[in-house]
Amino acid sequence: MLNRYFNKRRPMANGLAAAGSPVFLCALSPLGQVLQDRYGWRGGFLILGGLLLNCCVCAALMRPLEVPRLCSGSGPGPQRPSRRLLDLSVFRDRGFLIYALAASIMVLGLFVPPVFVVSYAKDLGVPDTQAAFLLTILGFIDIFARPTAGFITGLKKVRPYSVYLFSFAMFFNGFTDLTGSTASDYGGLVVFCIFFGISYGMVGALQFEVLMAIVGTQKFSSAIGLVLLLEAIAVLIGPPSGGKLLDATHVYQYVFVLAGAEVLASSLVLVLGNFLCIGKRPEAATEEEHHKPPEDVRVDSREVEQFLKTEPEKNGEVVHTPETSV
Repeated sequence: MLNRYFNKRRPMANGLAAAGSPVFLCALSPLGQVLQDRYGWRGGFLILGGLLLNCCVCAALMRPLEVPRLCSGSGPGPQRPSRRLLDLSVFRDRGFLIYALAASIMVLGLFVPPVFVVSYAKDLGVPDTQAAFLLTILGFIDIFARPTAGFITGLKKVRPYSVYLFSFAMFFNGFTDLTGSTASDYGGLVVFCIFFGISYGMVGALQFEVLMAIVGTQKFSSAIGLVLLLEAIAVLIGPPSGGKLLDATHVYQYVFVLAGAEVLASSLVLVLGNFLCIGKRPEAATEEEHHKPPEDVRVDSREVEQFLKTEPEKNGEVVHTPETSV
């Protein structure tokens, strides 16, 4: 929805909108611990599910932008052409293919540390309350990291290089996972959560902005749906594979190393693909994209009427001036 409301300041809007999830993450860990102790895990899940249902109210308040009403007496304007619900032509865009591949590899390891960091702390002998507080630290840092990343990406000199900034964010996240595997006490895990929150916030604020920069606004709805589908499949593989590795080795460090290696690989795929393929698109295709009129723009009849009045000669009409009338 944000691409319908914002263009110039869209990165900042993405960062602010994405900052909502870490707010709930800050309260989720201690709240979940309290609900589990008082109502059990079944009752705790019911209460959390009820809280999440409030998102439906927020979604119901979203409405498409209204087109200005026509003046009285003017005929109806041109109708907007029908759009397909899912445009599979994005698969012909090599930029989208590279992004989808990189995002799928990234998600394999992106969500693994938040899932295992609390158990990692308990394995080091940290009390349950302090271990759960690690997610609160991570979410608190994430709240400020996402708007900051959106603001930096929206700068005039930085926005053309948003793909490389996103690659750096993934590289930073993977490197943080690798260094977090060396933590041996609670203080080391706190430092890990701080840097992981920064890199995690950068990734969350930039991923959709970069996708829109690659495929454009016309195909963004279909592209984001397909990317989220691929990421959902990767999420079903990533954390369970980390748990399988933990069951086999009983060493949490190996889980964090695996997650870091996957995120690092995704950053290399994106930066190399952007440098070798996305940044070297054929000039003909690029010019065609720039000159192609948008499909979802409705022409206002008042603008057409004003155009015909100001430039009639260009539209096949005779200009009636005092000289030509005589």
